[in-house]
Amino acid sequence: MPKVKNIIAALPEPETIDIEALRGALADGSVTLVCVLGPTASGKTRYAVQLAHELGKAEIISADSRQVYRGMDIGTGKDLAEYGDVPYHLIDIAEPGDGYNVHRFQEDFNAAYELVRSRGAVPILCGGTGLYISAVTAGYDFETKKPLSAPTVMPASSVMPGPTGHPFAASTFFIGTLVSREVRNARIDARLDARLQEGMVDEIRGLLNSGVPASVLLGYGLEYKFVTQYLLGELSYDQMREHLAIAIHQFAKRQMTWFRGMERSGVRIHWVEP
Repeated sequence: MPKVKNIIAALPEPETIDIEALRGALADGSVTLVCVLGPTASGKTRYAVQLAHELGKAEIISADSRQVYRGMDIGTGKDLAEYGDVPYHLIDIAEPGDGYNVHRFQEDFNAAYELVRSRGAVPILCGGTGLYISAVTAGYDFETKKPLSAPTVMPASSVMPGPTGHPFAASTFFIGTLVSREVRNARIDARLDARLQEGMVDEIRGLLNSGVPASVLLGYGLEYKFVTQYLLGELSYDQMREHLAIAIHQFAKRQMTWFRGMERSGVRIHWVEP
């Protein structure tokens, strides 16, 4: 039987963002939303904060499906201190087990977007949850139960239907944070060990003790799945750490697959090396 080669997709070519040109596009309305996306451990939050300062007056809208939950801090890597003086939105807006979903995210995003714009600030959507990003930039209408197997992209100047039936018009400038697979995995491993030392196990034990069902935490995946299994006695500590690291590596790969799928669907992502 012939050997199957393990082919790794080539990374996109990094660019340098012309901040003055971006400022101009924001000023004339040809761009109304900036989106910073990337896989976990690629430095997207830090980059978004830096970009917010460079643009002058900007606020960050999080696109992270787990950072919406209060009390899930270390495991989701909120790192709120990283935002500094830059206002942020859609973090700590729901209770664990509250059943937050992409439809609610659309509604919350629209409200946050309008608030930021009303203050004369630039909205920067930042996160790694590809479905959430596509849901608010590609015009998904969940009322029609449109299939979500792949992003469906409308032209940048299109008026996109929002979840309430009102049009949401945005021309999005996408920036992707680029990091090699080897560097990304090394960062994931180092960050995982740091979070374990910071008390991630105690955080999740506290959620269980507060009444959050184990089934709910298992459903959040990654840190919450494997640490809960450890606390339930289903995994040893070393097994938990090993399985979790592998799962996060695989998750980051799936994130990049989603973002490259967006590109194949017609989205122009400007990849940068933070």
